[in-house]
Amino acid sequence: MRTVLVTGPGGAGRTILAAATARAAARTGTRVLLLTADPGDRLGTALGTPLGPAPVEAAPGLHALRLDAADRLRADLLALQERAATALDALGATPLAADELTPLPGAEELALLRALRELAALPDGDPARPGLVVVDLPAAPPALALLSLPGELRRYLARLLPAERQAARALRPLLGRLAGLPLPGEGLYAAAARWDTELAAAQAALTRPGTSVTLVAEPGPAGADALREARTALALHALPAGPVLANRVLPAEGAGAWAAPLLAQQAKTLDAWDQDPGGPAVRVPHLGHDPRGPEDLDALGVPAPGPVPAAAGPRVEDRLAEDGVLLWRLELPGATRDQLDLVRRSDELVVTAGPFRRILPLPAALRRCTVAGAALRDGALTVRFAPDPAQWPQGR
Repeated sequence: MRTVLVTGPGGAGRTILAAATARAAARTGTRVLLLTADPGDRLGTALGTPLGPAPVEAAPGLHALRLDAADRLRADLLALQERAATALDALGATPLAADELTPLPGAEELALLRALRELAALPDGDPARPGLVVVDLPAAPPALALLSLPGELRRYLARLLPAERQAARALRPLLGRLAGLPLPGEGLYAAAARWDTELAAAQAALTRPGTSVTLVAEPGPAGADALREARTALALHALPAGPVLANRVLPAEGAGAWAAPLLAQQAKTLDAWDQDPGGPAVRVPHLGHDPRGPEDLDALGVPAPGPVPAAAGPRVEDRLAEDGVLLWRLELPGATRDQLDLVRRSDELVVTAGPFRRILPLPAALRRCTVAGAALRDGALTVRFAPDPAQWPQGR
């Protein structure tokens, strides 16, 4: 199953182009599912078909649905309340009724993660399993932060409730009596294991080989800045991105003199985007009005998704023979020195690029090394590691 996540700066038209991408893919004979969690029905307006929590056929081969984030969050909170009923009764708490629960910030994003996890769990051959899922994500950068959320939460769980400590659960009562201190109960570890399993499934759905991100932006200074930041965030988290969808491109002919500065601005930005590692930008024309309905979506000429782009995560280069160091490299297109921060903490590297941060575990060989320097050149971060004689095997 292929998954295309569509996002971009607010107002760039990502919902419209997500719908156009899904229609283009469906015309190739692919079974497509188009997802959104937008509480409004902007996607349904674009498709010309009202959407709800059940899949609706918006075109031959294309089904679309609008997730009810409030209903999903309400069900999750009620289930959590039921599992904790004994503890809540002991505290004298009054249970919350379903009609008291209102949506919380981030409910839409979490609903999308859960839907992707459920779709990825469908076995091959299941009639409900589509060939392509196109997801209308929220605007960046919140959407980009969402993509790293499962991995970050799993790391927090592993640090706060290490799985290896569960092996001593039979000794927990004895240890508690000897130490005179309360120890975490088995229920807490069981809950942590269940959360980790669910987060791992969500993380796998986002990082599986068939998943990529499509960025939508309007060519111009603001769009270029937003796209540069998004590219850096995606590279930091090793999420592959395809060609940029450059939206609302003005025609080179027929525009009045007033449009000359805007045309020059768009042309300059598009020339830069054509050099993007994901491929030349896809020009999406300005129709002179807001696209609305199937005919307008098809008139945009958005192509079906191409081959899945390759993800470029950290890699290690052995330069021991030549320079006496190991090089750790991470592609960070668009990153600048003043926004980049690098800290080694024990066996991890903490990389911060603007508002985005990722904590990366070091390979075993680099854990026995000391940092000898770092540099950012040509969109790539390189960290030099020198073997620590006290830890490095003799003769290696």
